[in-house]
Amino acid sequence: MKKFTQLKGTAAAIDKINIDTDQIIPKQYLTAITKAGLGKGLFHDFRYDMNDDELPDFVLNQDPWKNAKILVSGENFGCGSSREHAPWSLNDFGIRCVIAPSFADIFFNNCSKNGILLIALSEKDVNVLMNDAKHPATCSMIVDLLDQTVTRSNSSTIQFTIDASLKYRLLNGLDDIELTLLQSDHIKVFEEKQKLSHPWLYYGESN
Repeated sequence: MKKFTQLKGTAAAIDKINIDTDQIIPKQYLTAITKAGLGKGLFHDFRYDMNDDELPDFVLNQDPWKNAKILVSGENFGCGSSREHAPWSLNDFGIRCVIAPSFADIFFNNCSKNGILLIALSEKDVNVLMNDAKHPATCSMIVDLLDQTVTRSNSSTIQFTIDASLKYRLLNGLDDIELTLLQSDHIKVFEEKQKLSHPWLYYGESN
């Protein structure tokens, strides 16, 4: 998993509440077995018309937000089904941080396992960043995970909180498997002891 330390880039505003995972990546993309290319389907029904032509009024089809790395949105972002294609599509598009008042639990966990930082802030702070993100002159932001700050274009900062274990995982780029492999020496010691005490568990294992 790619490490998340500091992210500097354009923030795009999608000023809607209850954006669900089907809106993030609709069902026709769920047959994909790889993560590559899913960015094209991100917010498909918002971005394209019936002929799959871009809708010029949608923010991610406009400059400078075509290259957004940060998304600012309304409460309960990521509700709906548990599809992991949702964070995959955000990542493939280039968005590595979403800021909102609240997130759906399963979506939050899926994002953290895919290197995407979700920041929950008060509605007041989200509204400030939302307003910044709507204007080309102020939409550039810096998200610093180590310092736990969002720096606005005017250099003022907004502090955010994050679980310490999640912060560690993101800073070091550790998904569940990589986190487990950090304990590989202890796992080997345990297995060797278990082979002596419960040899039938390893019957047929090749040496």
